[in-house]
Amino acid sequence: MKIFVESLDKGIWDAIENGPFIPKFQKDGSSIDKPWSQWTDVENKKAKFDRIAKNIITSALNSDEFFRISQCSSAKEMWDTSEVTHEGTNDVKRARKHTVIQEYEMFRMLKGESIAEVQKRFTHIIDHLMSLGKTIDKEELNIKILKCLDRSW
Repeated sequence: MKIFVESLDKGIWDAIENGPFIPKFQKDGSSIDKPWSQWTDVENKKAKFDRIAKNIITSALNSDEFFRISQCSSAKEMWDTSEVTHEGTNDVKRARKHTVIQEYEMFRMLKGESIAEVQKRFTHIIDHLMSLGKTIDKEELNIKILKCLDRSW
């Protein structure tokens, strides 16, 4: 999703990550939201990114997902709600990461398994680790896959 949104405009992804842009002005040392009628063209364009992002997010969802986030007021809130729903809280992510790390460490070729099947399982684990933020250099991956092969190889 990030790649698609950034391909349209980096400002749209910024609205998803950081929330909507709300133009402000200084009055008596405090920051006050500008009335909509006083927005410049640049400010209007930046504020529009949130509406575009909300449209993209809602268009990508099925009806059950849509109703879960339909009451959200910004694209950031929609994204955060969907993220917690599908990926879990930080504690859940941390537990999942430890589980996949253990799966990686215990990885071995199964009896009667082909090289293609081993490679598929290994790639699945590595992809999962990478999606959870764990990076492993190629040399370590190569050594791991060679050590996990059974004696016939």
